[in-house]
Amino acid sequence: MTTPTPAATDRIADVQRDTSETQIRVRVNLDGTGTAKLSTGIGFFDHMLDQIARHGLIDLDIQAQGDLHIDGHHTVEDVGITLGQAFAQAVGDKKGIRRYGHAYVPLDEALSRVVIDFSGRPGLHMRVPFKSGMVGGFDTQLAFEFFQGFVNHASVTLHIDNLHGENAHHQAETVFKAFARALRMALERDPRMGQMIPSTKGSL
Repeated sequence: MTTPTPAATDRIADVQRDTSETQIRVRVNLDGTGTAKLSTGIGFFDHMLDQIARHGLIDLDIQAQGDLHIDGHHTVEDVGITLGQAFAQAVGDKKGIRRYGHAYVPLDEALSRVVIDFSGRPGLHMRVPFKSGMVGGFDTQLAFEFFQGFVNHASVTLHIDNLHGENAHHQAETVFKAFARALRMALERDPRMGQMIPSTKGSL
């Protein structure tokens, strides 16, 4: 049985990235239904990646093996890098997308805001004063490393602000859910745009 070849309009990518520290494969479908198959070896990180799939309506398959006997840094950062590469490949020339997306997401006492621009220019502003250094087996400092890796390789401008929060789990979850919702908005095809690129420069 042969695997169907993706249509030209399908926004699908499959990226493999191997280093001496990590071996990572990421498959994405930007027009999916939110299904996720995730294995990074860090349970809470898998939970956050699942938020991206579910709330972004992105099919996401991430299989990662990393040097977790050292710590989670290389695995989390390299997943961000590989996911960014997959997004850049899947979104293509960006014709017809909305380009900008934003979302506010609450969870109990926590509230986060994420704004994204598929600008072609990598830039990250992240202000999340985590109340704890660890959530389960996840070092909260690594949230920044994940998003920095994604931004650098997806070539997006990303602003992340946790506006309120006393529980680090809630803070992280609102950040990742808001990121997913902002992605969903930015990547939607705008019927009024047709095949135009959303920039006065004519390219992004």
